[in-house]
Amino acid sequence: MNRDEIGELAAAYALGGLEAVDRARFEALLRTGDPEAVAALRAFEDTLTDLAAAAPEPPPPAVKAALMERIAAAPPAERAPARSLPDHRRAIWPAVLTGAMAAGLAAIVVGWSVSSTYEKRLDALARDADQLKEELQSQQAVIAILRDPATQVIALAGLPPAPTASARIMWHEKAGGIFVATGLPAAPAGKAYQLWAIAGGNAPVSAGVFSVDASGAGSLAVRPLRGVATVSAFAVTLEPAGGLPAPSGEMYLLGKS
Repeated sequence: MNRDEIGELAAAYALGGLEAVDRARFEALLRTGDPEAVAALRAFEDTLTDLAAAAPEPPPPAVKAALMERIAAAPPAERAPARSLPDHRRAIWPAVLTGAMAAGLAAIVVGWSVSSTYEKRLDALARDADQLKEELQSQQAVIAILRDPATQVIALAGLPPAPTASARIMWHEKAGGIFVATGLPAAPAGKAYQLWAIAGGNAPVSAGVFSVDASGAGSLAVRPLRGVATVSAFAVTLEPAGGLPAPSGEMYLLGKS
């Protein structure tokens, strides 16, 4: 046998993993004192000893107990033959087994932790990408409305319920519009502001529901209104949360085109 084959047999022999034929071949070398076989076996045992010393902590008792039960239950023919080892080597082997199991468990836990962390990070990045995409699309829609000569800018003035309030809507009949308001009082619980589009003498059409922040500012992206050819005025009323098909509350803002 060449040096590489002897090294492979020594590693497997130290771990008790050789088949009967290969085990007999390697033990024959040891009995004759083959220097390469003896040196390879000692080197591998030294490596296992170093691994055991480097293991951070032993595995849980249940893992070791399960391994010992499997070894005890194995048929005699499957067990590695007993070898005469120096006392210090026999004392090291339990540490080798414990260290190897601890290293294996640590590798599994670390691998799972790293994988889980990266999966969460990828999920977060995907959510951020979706949000940025939505924001970009919204900004592009605003720019398109502003650039179109057909876009109207309609100012809404505050009425008696909110005389200092004001608002503006950039309105395009085919593309919709962007509505912004300021100075509105906070809506009572269960209430919300509703924007209405008024076309001539027709009944007001809901253009959406919005809320305001602590400073009284609010905004709304308005979609094109079906069946409304030309809007003559916009108004804001206070309605039940979720809005209504027709206005019922006080009017807070009004603006004519």
